[in-house]
Amino acid sequence: MSIDILHRDDLQLGGFAGLKEHRIVMDPKAFGNHVNPGTWAGIGNFVYLADARFDPKGETHLHDHQEIDVISVMVEGRIAHEGSLENGQELNTFDVQVQRAGGEGFSHNEINPDDVTNRMIQLWALPDKQGQPAGYKVYHPKWGEVLDIYGGASEQTETFDSQTFFKIGMLNPKQKFDLEKNFIAYLATGNGIANGKEIREGDLFRGNNLGFEATEKSQVIIAHT
Repeated sequence: MSIDILHRDDLQLGGFAGLKEHRIVMDPKAFGNHVNPGTWAGIGNFVYLADARFDPKGETHLHDHQEIDVISVMVEGRIAHEGSLENGQELNTFDVQVQRAGGEGFSHNEINPDDVTNRMIQLWALPDKQGQPAGYKVYHPKWGEVLDIYGGASEQTETFDSQTFFKIGMLNPKQKFDLEKNFIAYLATGNGIANGKEIREGDLFRGNNLGFEATEKSQVIIAHT
């Protein structure tokens, strides 16, 4: 069960508006030839991952999306959400926001309301079907659980349907998580051992099967098909 590892800090730091970010996944399915050097392609319809820090009072500014699903995972601090979906929502540390643009599309602005830097992971997934209605969901993961936040059959309503799945693991020290699927995972906080290799905060790692054990409190994002 070998794995490949990509270190966030080996990639260039960019940004826009009121934030700075490392773009770590940039899939040619979404970006064509405009991918940053060293970034990885995703898995399934997972096409983008950025690890962003908002400046104090920083914001993305209002912008539009269409036919993309946008997942925002809070790591540190808060976000005040503005836009055409659930305007006025607030995300606190470890909360997860999922917005489906569909054919209808949505506009949003994510704002750091505080006087200190915050941190958010943003992921994009292409929808399996075009022309779906726009939608919004929010999740509040708890320590000790692995929570499904995206993917599944269209008959269920807990998550937006997709054949690409995202999970958030909020793992306590010595807690283990196993997955017998092709996967890409990102360790947002903490440290652990994945398939016998040390994984630290800011590592993206991928393989065919996953055996992960947290060596300290760890927030891990897992994408699989």
